[in-house]
Amino acid sequence: MRPSDSSKPSYVAKVEKIESDGRGSVKVHVRWYYRPEESIGGRRQFHGSKEVFLSDHYDVQSADTIEGKCTVHTFKSYTKLDAVGNDDFFCRFEYNSSTGAFNPDRVAVYCKCEMPYNPDDLMVQCEGCTDW
Repeated sequence: MRPSDSSKPSYVAKVEKIESDGRGSVKVHVRWYYRPEESIGGRRQFHGSKEVFLSDHYDVQSADTIEGKCTVHTFKSYTKLDAVGNDDFFCRFEYNSSTGAFNPDRVAVYCKCEMPYNPDDLMVQCEGCTDW
């Protein structure tokens, strides 16, 4: 969805419902995805560049603000994509916009740094111990 500030990236939302008022005005009911930098706590090292969080923030917008269609994949399906396009995103957390809480509140960690996997970074598995 088109932001009011054209220097910012497009907003990502899930369209829940489309309705017309009968006078040619079309409204969309959306559920917003947040980027990590829009959440309490901000962007962390393990957040991927295409990562978004499904929020509990619902809204009604003019259909004219829709710029196009994108796909929000599960984390697992995103990591299996052969090629990631401009309109591909992934979500592994739900975000409560009023409390700043995440669900799940924990994810698997990898590597000696014990950080969650960032799909933007190459990870190599040790063939001997199968550790990352």
